[in-house]
Amino acid sequence: MKRIFFTCIALTLAYLFSQAQKITYTEPERDDVRSVDFDIIGKIGNHYLFYKHIRSNYNITIYDNDMKLVDKVNMDFLPDRLINSDIITYKDYFYFIYQFQKRSVVSCMAARIGADGKIQGEPIPLDTTSVSFFASNKIYNLLFSEDKQKIAIYKINSKNEDQYVFTCSLFDAALNNLSKYTTPIAMQAHNDFLTEFTLDNSGTVAFVKASGNSETSNLQNIFLLVKKPDATQLDIYPFVTDKIYIDDIRVKADNLNNHFLIAGFYSKQRRGNINGLYCALFSKSSNQIATSKETVFNDQLKSNAKSEGASRAAFDDFFLQNIVMRKDGGFAIASESAYSSSRGVYNNRWDYMFGSPYWGNSNSFLYGSPFGYSYPWSSPYGYGGFGQATRYFADNIAVMSFDSSANMEWASIISKSQYDDNTDNFIGYGTYLTSGEVNFLFNEFSKRTLLLQSQSIDASGKVILNPTLKELDRGYQFMPRYAKQVSSREVLIPCQYRNYLCFAKIEF
Repeated sequence: MKRIFFTCIALTLAYLFSQAQKITYTEPERDDVRSVDFDIIGKIGNHYLFYKHIRSNYNITIYDNDMKLVDKVNMDFLPDRLINSDIITYKDYFYFIYQFQKRSVVSCMAARIGADGKIQGEPIPLDTTSVSFFASNKIYNLLFSEDKQKIAIYKINSKNEDQYVFTCSLFDAALNNLSKYTTPIAMQAHNDFLTEFTLDNSGTVAFVKASGNSETSNLQNIFLLVKKPDATQLDIYPFVTDKIYIDDIRVKADNLNNHFLIAGFYSKQRRGNINGLYCALFSKSSNQIATSKETVFNDQLKSNAKSEGASRAAFDDFFLQNIVMRKDGGFAIASESAYSSSRGVYNNRWDYMFGSPYWGNSNSFLYGSPFGYSYPWSSPYGYGGFGQATRYFADNIAVMSFDSSANMEWASIISKSQYDDNTDNFIGYGTYLTSGEVNFLFNEFSKRTLLLQSQSIDASGKVILNPTLKELDRGYQFMPRYAKQVSSREVLIPCQYRNYLCFAKIEF
């Protein structure tokens, strides 16, 4: 009787879930071909906004609740060619922050755009840089705080291998300039590198400088560099890492507990197998490390994380991707196995220079999106070429939870196996949050067709396999790693339909 009862409950829950879930697609436009760059702006009011760049045309497309096209607004205030663009979305408007070059000057500008897709006022100049070359890559990098009340742009002049020049401008939510700061950072050529940067709600910028894997030492020196908004200097705090090599170092602001989290996989040998995860919490109140731990992965976790048939050691291909800070001072980290091969040659994690093989920082609907995300200011190593035939892989996801002292509470594995040739657009995963659960969206092959799957992890680490999504039209191929949650129960996700770009709204 108990078995029948629980079976009925499970079937009822599955039925309710399937009834609640709904997918609505946009109609593909004729000019949304493979060469389009795009960004999901989000939901503003009752409309859904997307940015598209096709050749020299820039526009905002607006859709209603049924994903029917409402308007297409040309961004005629932009120059013909942009170097880079970023978007910060608020409740009633969004900022479009862009870079372009005119003669020998690269300018960083911001435009405030309303729910109707039209610019409000004139573009706002944020900073300029004189250059003696044609800039094909972005010079400025954008940061914004978790509450979006602080915005920063920074640039690093790395022409001198022994010294970088760091310049950062801080703005409030109305783009009023609060401060501008320039300082040199001593760098050891071919050995030192800088990690990702983060901005907390107070306007403090933090990042890590680390010494690379030298031949003569087993130690990797790590320093947390902190620039507080009212400080006149860059504060430097050393970390002690006992004979370990840390790769893929991440920095995350904990605004509720006034901490910075520093995390990364580590190995006890140079270019060796991954042994565990290093985590440290830096207290802004005391200006010192509150706690640091080296969590060793046991054999059971390694066995669960290792992909079926993989010849490499477990976690050797994993990269940190999502970090969520909790109110109690704890945190959760999601990582994914990601690697590539070219002409049958496997590319080791150490070949990617502190970044996974397919973390692009723009959404390009191309056969190959920007390859090789790395933290933007590494010392000058060679990256190497990967030729024409590159196969991208994305396998299991590892989710780990830690308490406020960086002790591991649990670790769970979501099993998947993905690959694609010459493009990474359709592999990887996206996430969205529902009450008490983190949900993962990813494609899986089924009868030679990519089908979008959903799995969840609750607060105790239990993995839940959700029912198959309804209304999965087999003519659509989803790009889940570009998905964006725009409300408590809505996710926007780009997809391909007959070689055209379109978008889907998933309601849960």
